[in-house]
Formats: sequence, C-alpha cells, structure tokens
Amino acid sequence: MDLKEKLVSSFLAFEDRVDVDTFVHGIRSEAIKTFETEGFPSKKNEAWKYTSLNSILKHDYSVFPKQENQIDYNDVKKYFIHEIDTYNLVFIDGKFASHLSQTTHDGIDVCLMSSALNKPKYRLVIEYYFNKVAGKDSVTSLNTAFAQEGAYIHIPKNKLVNKPIQIINFSTGSEAALMQQPRNLIVVDENSHVQIIERHQSLTDNPVLTNSVTEIFGNKRAIVDYYKIQNDNQNASLIDNTFINQKKESHVSVHTFSFGGKLTRNNLNFYQNGERIDSTMNGITIIGDKQHVDHSTLVHHIEPNCESHQDYKGIYGGNSTGVFNGKVVVNKEAQKTNAFQSNNNILLDDKATINTKPQLEIFADDVKCSHGCTIGQLDESAMFYLRSRGIPEKEAKALLMYAFANNVLESVKITEIKKRINKLIATKLGVNIGFDL
Repeated sequence: MDLKEKLVSSFLAFEDRVDVDTFVHGIRSEAIKTFETEGFPSKKNEAWKYTSLNSILKHDYSVFPKQENQIDYNDVKKYFIHEIDTYNLVFIDGKFASHLSQTTHDGIDVCLMSSALNKPKYRLVIEYYFNKVAGKDSVTSLNTAFAQEGAYIHIPKNKLVNKPIQIINFSTGSEAALMQQPRNLIVVDENSHVQIIERHQSLTDNPVLTNSVTEIFGNKRAIVDYYKIQNDNQNASLIDNTFINQKKESHVSVHTFSFGGKLTRNNLNFYQNGERIDSTMNGITIIGDKQHVDHSTLVHHIEPNCESHQDYKGIYGGNSTGVFNGKVVVNKEAQKTNAFQSNNNILLDDKATINTKPQLEIFADDVKCSHGCTIGQLDESAMFYLRSRGIPEKEAKALLMYAFANNVLESVKITEIKKRINKLIATKLGVNIGFDL
C-alpha cells in the first residue's frame, strides 16, 4: 500500500492508544477524513506548483517507532544552543527524552503536549486554543489526526521568561525510514515575553519525513521571538506548518534559517486580530547539490494600524531549487496598514533555480504596501574591487555572500544564535571568513 493508505489504516491503531473520551477525539476524526479525501498535495495544487513530494513519499515509512532509543547528551551537544542556559524539550523518534530535557512549572508551563491533552489541569487552555488557528489543508489535517506529542508552552500574563526555550526533535535511524508528526501549542498571555528555538535533526542517513504543526497565540501586548534552525542531513525532509494568531499590540517575529535537508517546505501563516500589531518574518536560505527549500508565507491584515515585515534572502548553488511564495492580504477594514515584503536571491550555478511569487491582495485604500524580488549573480564590480585589494576569489565571493545575507541577522535578539548562524553561514560558504564569532 502507498503512504496515504498506510496512514489512514494506521489511524485506527493510533486511536486505540489515546483517550477517545476527550473532545480532541472528534477533531482527530474529522482531520483524518480531510486527509483521506484530499491526500498529499500535488503540483496540480497552485500552492504546491513548484514543490513535488513524489521523491519523499516513495519510502516505506514507519509511523510508530518499534523501540525507544537513548542518546547521550555529549553526542548531540553541538545541536543545542548550549552556550546559554535554556529550558529544553527534547524528543527522540517522536518520544519525550526526559534525560535531555529541562521543563518547568515555575510560574510557566513548559511541558508535553501529551500531558496537556489528557490532564484536567490543562483542559481550559486546550479547549480554547488547540486547533483553533491551524489550517484545514490535507497536510496540516494529517498532523492533527495524529496529534499526540510535542511541546506545550503556556506563559501566563505579565511574565518575562528568564531564559529561552529549545524544542529539539531527534531521529536516530533505528527505523529504515521514519515519519514523525510533532505538534506544538504555544500560548503567550497578555504582557508576556518568550524566546523559542526549534530544530529538527536526523542522526542518520536513513530517510526521515517530519510533518510538524505549531500553533502560536500572541495575546494582548505579548512578545514572541521564534527561531527555526534547519540544517538537517541530506535524506531528511521537513514540512513545517506554523500558524500564528496575534491580538492587539502584540509583536511576533519568526526567523527561519534553512541550510540543510533534502526537501524543506515552510508554511508560515500570520493572522492579525487587533490593532497596532507587528509581524516579522525573516529568512536566510543557503543550499546546494539537489536540495529544495520552499518558503510559503501569508500575512492577513484584518484590522487597522498594523505592520508586517518580510525579508528573505536566498543563495542557491549546484542543482538546488528555491521557492518563495509570499502573500499579503489587507482587508477593507485594515486601513493604515504598513506591509513590506522583500525576496532577494543569488544563483551561483547555471543549474540552480528560484521560483518567486510575491502577492498583494489589498482591499483598503489608505495603506503603505510594497513587495519586490531580485534574482541575480554576484556583483562583478564588487568582486573586482575586492580582488584588486589582494583578496582571493573564493574569499571575495564569500564576503559578498555574507554581506548579502547578513542584514537578516540584525534583528536576531539572542547573541548566541547570531554567532551560531554566522558559523553555519561560514561553513556553508566553505571558508573561514575571519569574523569574531
């Protein structure tokens, strides 16, 4: 049977393992019906026109790992932002790893989705927020149907979380091929501030497919800084679905750094439900070989006096393919909206490609909205200037590419992440740039 049939039949076995008496049971049942009807998206779907899943759906993925696997912290330390103290939620092959994690109930909830879904103490929050902003498309619905484990983070009002929270999903390769479906729910109440770092990391060359869904709720005057580090192995693929609901005067930023993996699809959706909201989406993509990265963004301006900022930079080498599909919708009531979108790309090789499609749908007349995209190669005059000062060609190219991508890092608020990304960029460019990292 193909993967779709396997997932639909596996749902019955999954139901037997979870609590069917909760309200989530009905949500899961409706979700699997949606997936069964629609299946995986194909290139006939306009939103997936430039991204085919065929190459990653051919594997016989295990849906439920057959055994629990332990890994030692020293073996995976490099994947943590270990230079600073953090709360950690770590999962191995989809299961919580307590020995690598640090959770807390010290005024905030940083714990497991499985606990939140099944314990009465979390019921009010779960019933109010779970699956309320997530999309109803087939891929998101598939995750919803199997929603069981992941991160549950609830920051109560007037709380400044004193250290960042890391969410890391490891896959060990104990299965010939593994499919994971983590589900995260993040609720940040009025006047609170949190920083979150997310990573999916395969420790093997075996095929891994991760279909992740994250719901983020930024309530009145909340501040959320979210960082996605995507630097996985060549046989790992990721479909990352993130849905963000913002209330009045909230600020939410998402930085996405895509450097690795076979196929990466980032679906990032912002919904502004209040005035004086600020939404920021920044991204850096540096890939080569036959890698594929697709950024699909949506910002829906629903009420007046709000802003959104998008800045995505891409550097593509080898036979790699990039996609940027950025959509901004401004409702008729959303007067005084400021929406800015930029997508700039460099192609290093003749066989590298980028498909970019900025979209504006504006129904209000008193707005400032702009979008733009560029596709080109390195500036020859700048190259000549650097070479004439004695800088070798390879280092000169690296300096220009670093400068091209660097402005995206200016809005990163965690110094250690900025240093880590600088190092990753240098590694991807294949040189020691010589900056103080």
